[in-house]
Amino acid sequence: MDYRTPLSRVRGLGSAKSGTTHWWMQRVTAVALIPLSFWLIYFLGLSVTAPYQQTVDWLASPINSVCMVAWIIAVFYHAALGLQVVIEDYVAAEDSKIISIWAVHLAFLFLAIAALLAVFRIVSIG
Repeated sequence: MDYRTPLSRVRGLGSAKSGTTHWWMQRVTAVALIPLSFWLIYFLGLSVTAPYQQTVDWLASPINSVCMVAWIIAVFYHAALGLQVVIEDYVAAEDSKIISIWAVHLAFLFLAIAALLAVFRIVSIG
């Protein structure tokens, strides 16, 4: 049984069934960030006590650089999805909502690219 009024269907106010993918991606990135964050904490502990070159060499190993890249992608994507939900829930004006969501996505995309370039530069040095 459809509880939406004909006017809400015309305006597109009903379920578009696009929230399921968003919900799943938020959960998948959260689960992926658990072991990756433990790895990052270990890496940060190592980098505080180790000399610079040893830290660069450790990060340049394939498994560690892959973990760092995976953490960067997961954390920025997870943050963008979370802020999108906050904007959708608390920004009332539709035009401001769309602009804010685009701005958040672009900002996190640029930050992720900058972080990835930094990792790739460190890996190429090591």
